[in-house]
Amino acid sequence: MGSSLPAKEANLFKVIVKSYETKQYKKGLKAADSILKKFPEHGETLSMKGLTLNCMDRKSEAYELVRRGLKNDLKSHVCWHVYGLLYRSDREYREAIKCYRNALRIDPDNIEILRDLSLLQAQMRDLSGFVETRQQLLTLKPNHRMNWIGFAVSHHLSSNSSKAIEVLEAYEGTLEDDYPPENERYEHGEMLLYKISLLEECGMLDRALQEMHKMESKIVDKLSFREQMACILLKLGRFEEAEKIYRSLLFMNPDNYKYLIAVQKCLGLYSENGQYSADDVERLSALYNSLKKEYSWSSAVKRIPLDFLEGEKFLEAADNYVRPLLTKGVPSLFSDLSPLYEHPGKANILEQLFLKLEDSIRTSGCFPGSSQIEPPSTLMWTLLLVSQHYDRRSQYDIALDKIDEAILHTPTVIDLYSIKGNILQHAGNFSAAAALADEARSMDLADRYLNSECVMQMLQADQVGLAEKTAVLFTKDGDQHNNLHDMQCMWYELASGESYFRQGDLGRALKNFLAVEKHYTDMTEDQFDFHSYCLRKMTLRAYVSMLKFQDRLHAHEYFHKAAAGAIRCYMKLHDSPLKSSAEENDELSKLPAAQRKKLRQKQKKAEARAKREAEEKQEDETTSTNSSKSGKKQQARPVDLDPHGEKLVQVEDPLAEATKYLKLLQNNSSDSLETHILSFELNMRKQKVLLAFQAVKQLIKLDENNPDSHRSLIRFFHRINNLPAPATDSEKLIWNVLEAERPDLRQLHGKSLVEVNINFLEKHNASLTHRAAAAEMMYLLEPDKKLQAIKLIEDSTNNTASGNGVLGPIKEWGIQDCIDVHKLLDTVFADQDVANRWKVRCAEYFPCSTYFEGVKSAITAHIPGSTSESSPENGDVPSPQAKLEGDAHSLNGTVHVVDDLSNLSMR
Repeated sequence: MGSSLPAKEANLFKVIVKSYETKQYKKGLKAADSILKKFPEHGETLSMKGLTLNCMDRKSEAYELVRRGLKNDLKSHVCWHVYGLLYRSDREYREAIKCYRNALRIDPDNIEILRDLSLLQAQMRDLSGFVETRQQLLTLKPNHRMNWIGFAVSHHLSSNSSKAIEVLEAYEGTLEDDYPPENERYEHGEMLLYKISLLEECGMLDRALQEMHKMESKIVDKLSFREQMACILLKLGRFEEAEKIYRSLLFMNPDNYKYLIAVQKCLGLYSENGQYSADDVERLSALYNSLKKEYSWSSAVKRIPLDFLEGEKFLEAADNYVRPLLTKGVPSLFSDLSPLYEHPGKANILEQLFLKLEDSIRTSGCFPGSSQIEPPSTLMWTLLLVSQHYDRRSQYDIALDKIDEAILHTPTVIDLYSIKGNILQHAGNFSAAAALADEARSMDLADRYLNSECVMQMLQADQVGLAEKTAVLFTKDGDQHNNLHDMQCMWYELASGESYFRQGDLGRALKNFLAVEKHYTDMTEDQFDFHSYCLRKMTLRAYVSMLKFQDRLHAHEYFHKAAAGAIRCYMKLHDSPLKSSAEENDELSKLPAAQRKKLRQKQKKAEARAKREAEEKQEDETTSTNSSKSGKKQQARPVDLDPHGEKLVQVEDPLAEATKYLKLLQNNSSDSLETHILSFELNMRKQKVLLAFQAVKQLIKLDENNPDSHRSLIRFFHRINNLPAPATDSEKLIWNVLEAERPDLRQLHGKSLVEVNINFLEKHNASLTHRAAAAEMMYLLEPDKKLQAIKLIEDSTNNTASGNGVLGPIKEWGIQDCIDVHKLLDTVFADQDVANRWKVRCAEYFPCSTYFEGVKSAITAHIPGSTSESSPENGDVPSPQAKLEGDAHSLNGTVHVVDDLSNLSMR
């Protein structure tokens, strides 16, 4: 570096490099300027100056200088390396790789460039290139441990685990007998555990076991060692030895479900589907009874039997499990029991048990068969449990009665108000649910969880402004809304985006959905620093696990929701496009000259005011962030020039934007029905016939009985049947493909679409959602049968569900299904009278629903025992602004303490 310079300037060049590495950028710039005074076209100095300026956020100047330096010295590996570093800082990894490869053509043995290239190849999953680069690094520097480990990991990631084992064994052959020294024992032990996991992955279980016995003394992490040994013994079928180790692990942690399931596997008593024979149930009961005697304090050994026991034995076990938790007052008891509601018949048994316990405590103050008097709070916790049970079974009237009784019993328990809010939300009264959640929040202003739950309820009720003011009570000073974004508060952004979408504000909805998408991009970028760190620290198993997690990152539920929300927004923009500037100008030209001038002046003033506010905001933020508590300068936050997403909705081709996110969903969430429903809707709008057909096939493959799958099938072939005869070669080719594929669809064999729809209706005649889908398709195929299609929906019967409750019948219809049917009648069938009749009918089934204007929808926000008779209606919350101002005042000075106590947010 700097070899073409005289000695004095060459030393100055070294100063530039050292200043860059130590982040003394001003000193580096000064040295660069000194060289450039004498040698203004020196390529490497220009490049280093550009790299230094890039670190000072002067990117345009940086790129200009680096390109100029590269132009002056194309054969300098330094210039190419610096150019690659510049691209890497902007996350342009593919361009950076090209620059590194050009640098290596000039200096093929440069270890620093090879190391940087290997990091980028790991980031971009260029696995063949990663192996090649790591091999080159090992060849150049075989005495460096990190090069051996990196080469082994590269083979592992390339699905060549056997080669990775060979590399690790070759590395072990270079070590001395007394290796490792005391300060490297943990790192070496991690490498040995990684090698054993590779042997296990390759199926070399006996060899892995031998290695474990041989290297036991050198492995520091004894817990991982014992877990891995037990797992290998289990796979080898050496059940007694595996059981012995798992039981010793249980002695350390008897609440670990993984250990308990493993013991079941060792005894041949584990079933993937949860189905057991009577003999297996007896043996399992004996196992867990013995474990209860040994670990009487363990909740897991008492809870797991509830999954496999049936009938009277289940009732007895559930009774023994529930009683001490009710006495103790555990609010999460119902959450623990809720998976049991998926087991046939167990919900009814639990209902009988809960009511029996409630009745006994009311009458005698004791549990059935016990003479010990329970504390008064036991009745309150029992009422809470019963109310949650009836909420789960959609019997909201009974649930509300029970929770009101619990509140009257003990009005100071916060959980009661939260649960009542949840019941009201499920019953369809979102505004009252938000009011209850706010009441619970105001009872403990230092509880972040209650604050977050209140915000979520407000967003469900479309009270976005109030939700934001509530949320920022727990953010730091400054730009509070951006703090929520910086903290990657995705649940808030998703709920806010959905609320804006319901209200028709597509700009703000897109702003929130795309913010979530950016968080996932940031998570992908965040892995970059770990490529070198994990190899250096030898956390190899965690590193490989992290890379596998990153590869399926976009399959996460939050990303799926955000991408689906963005796609719906873009499709709505396509269906109802915003007015273009030309159209707005045409409308303006029709106005009188004076009025037109006045309107334009208003627009200019509004733009100037927005610009001024943005500048003032930036100045305030710069002032507040320029100095931290330690006195160090901090980087100012860039101002958001589009806070309301107005520019996001001004896209030329909304469907092209939606396609970007659809591809991500197809690659990462291909097993989701929603992915293929969105694909069908999007491609039908784009008139991409084959892609729409592909979506239909996927829907039928995943769930042919789903109403949306049926809708898509009928809509697609109805559209195809109404197309004109193919004229061009491409249209004929598409037609031939469809004709060849159509016989593969079992539903269409020798049947017309009308017959297919009739068969679907006959098969699912008892289901409201299926009848609604069949009626909609009947109207599409035969518009003259509109009245018959409407009658099909109106004749639907809300049957009683199979598991009937003790205190009343359980109906099958869900509130959301009924809302969807009402919207169908109102929009697709466009019959207001029928829609109103349906609304009146559903108001009887859901009396608390504000959507259906049920008889109880206006009074259920009342809190028993309170003096105020406020009834929030149409989204109003009693005195929210005054309450928030008081809460903010109460929190002043304490929120930062709470911010550090993360355990306070855990309920």
